[in-house]
Amino acid sequence: MHISIKATLLATLALAAPAVSAAELDKVSFGTNWLAQAEHGGYYQAVVDGTYEKYGLDVTIRQGGPQAPNGQLLVAGQLDFYMGGMSTIDSVKQGIPVLAVAAIFQKDPQVLLAHPDAGFTDLQSLSGASKLIMGKDSFFAGYWPWMKSVYTGFTDEMYEPYTFNPAPFIADEMSVQQGYLTSEPYEIGRQTGWDPQVFLLADYGYDPYSTTIETRQEIVDSNPDLVQRFVDATAIGWYNYLYGDNTAANDLIKKDNPEMTDGQIAYSIEKLKEYGIVISGDAEEGGIGCMTDARWSDFYTKMIEAGSYEPGIDISKAYTTQFTCKGVGKELATAE
Repeated sequence: MHISIKATLLATLALAAPAVSAAELDKVSFGTNWLAQAEHGGYYQAVVDGTYEKYGLDVTIRQGGPQAPNGQLLVAGQLDFYMGGMSTIDSVKQGIPVLAVAAIFQKDPQVLLAHPDAGFTDLQSLSGASKLIMGKDSFFAGYWPWMKSVYTGFTDEMYEPYTFNPAPFIADEMSVQQGYLTSEPYEIGRQTGWDPQVFLLADYGYDPYSTTIETRQEIVDSNPDLVQRFVDATAIGWYNYLYGDNTAANDLIKKDNPEMTDGQIAYSIEKLKEYGIVISGDAEEGGIGCMTDARWSDFYTKMIEAGSYEPGIDISKAYTTQFTCKGVGKELATAE
């Protein structure tokens, strides 16, 4: 049974966020980690449908990109929030006072791709690939060390640098290439006419949170109400982007990133839902953005075992759960 999104949204916002004048809105700057795309849709939705405004916020989205140092701008005080990941563990190690206050993606969308007729059946079977084409970040500090620590048969000799050109992968039927669930599979299918096999690393045990909302410790300490309103409004924006009318949000995405296409956006939204990237696990009950101590601790332990982190980092400084898992906006989801 479908829920009336419009009616429920109005009722929710009426209770949670009384109307304020434009002069009373708190100005907030938010930096994304790449060019505008469907993976940023909930933020754009909350801008265009007035959710941020109803929560007393005047939000400016500063899109990322190859030359956009938005992470550094957060640290420097030129952004209030940033779309990050669990790299705040590294920030703790380096003494940088930034932390995650919500995790929009329960599953990291990183995938490994194989040819449909290569005969691979699961992640372990990929050890039989002729080569693994991946970026240096994944090879040195991402999921590659974890894969080698958990599965057998993976060696550094299999590595070939990924140049964001799928041609080497397409040409070698037994090769495996890294990708992003919502990106490379779509582009490879568009170029070749066949769909690659997709192995979502999150479904095989590599389970960092992704697309977290980061901010500085000083903002959490001095203005927790601002953080709470931004987290809550963003969650509602994501529910409405996934289950409501997202036309205006997509128009704004394409305005910020003119190279984005309707086909790519539709594909991304479909995959975000199909694989439970935004809503799965703890978010099913706690709502979009939910984070738990257990999940952070488990990931940190796994990466210690993989050799990516050393023991003794106080990861409690890398995040806080005080703003999430309250079920905000959860009633806006519809059965499909």
